[in-house]
Amino acid sequence: MTYPLLILLLALALSLAMAAAWAVALASGRSGWIDSIWSFALGAAGLAAALAPVAGAGPMTERQLLVAALVALWSLRLGLHIARRTHGGGDDPRYAHLRATWGAQARSQLFLFLQVQAASAVLLALSILAAARNPAPGLGPFDAAGTLILLAAILGEGLADRQLARFRADPARRGQVCDTGLWAWSRHPNYVFQWLGWLGYAAIALQGLAHYPYGLVALSGPAFMYVLLVHVSGIPPLEAHMLRARGDAFRAYQARVNAFFPGPPRQPGSSR
Repeated sequence: MTYPLLILLLALALSLAMAAAWAVALASGRSGWIDSIWSFALGAAGLAAALAPVAGAGPMTERQLLVAALVALWSLRLGLHIARRTHGGGDDPRYAHLRATWGAQARSQLFLFLQVQAASAVLLALSILAAARNPAPGLGPFDAAGTLILLAAILGEGLADRQLARFRADPARRGQVCDTGLWAWSRHPNYVFQWLGWLGYAAIALQGLAHYPYGLVALSGPAFMYVLLVHVSGIPPLEAHMLRARGDAFRAYQARVNAFFPGPPRQPGSSR
């Protein structure tokens, strides 16, 4: 197999996976399965990008195994978390709002929307491929840094998800905005850690950059994920939903806490 063929097969597999996610969401009435399937599909694509045999690539390296293990850990944690949340809850309000906006064209528009998500997963899989296929001999300091960044990202996102789940499970907090723990420093700490993980792959890809210019491809992962989370499908639709659901309480939270990068909460009336 050649690298172009591998990338083509990854694109086809991800497209089929998101077509399946579309069918599952329509059949179950729970759009949360979309994000769970996307997480598992990207994890599987990442494993293939790291481990699939490619002509002229030589024997499997420690770096390929390391990247594959990190991809699997990230994918399983996130995919299972979203699956548990979806199984125990109702429809995802972001997708519900999209369907209401699309009206009679909701089914076809959702299908196209999920194919765009498949395309975004292909781009992210290329970052994983660039990291795993780095030919630098042995494991070096950039590999160590990337591993630590990825482990911190996985643990941090898990902690943010647990804090939010505990807050929502407390009857006394019903109808309130979560502003405790990591959520007092960022309105979306789970997104921050999700973005941070892609910096880890970029670090691994940059080991021995002088002899591996393709490592720069991995920088597209954190750049694209930042745009996606902060400006497209992450913060904007979620905060629009929170404003509809929580109103002034969420506006006060917006005024007090940074949207993305963590920082100390602002005092009322502060201009910072």
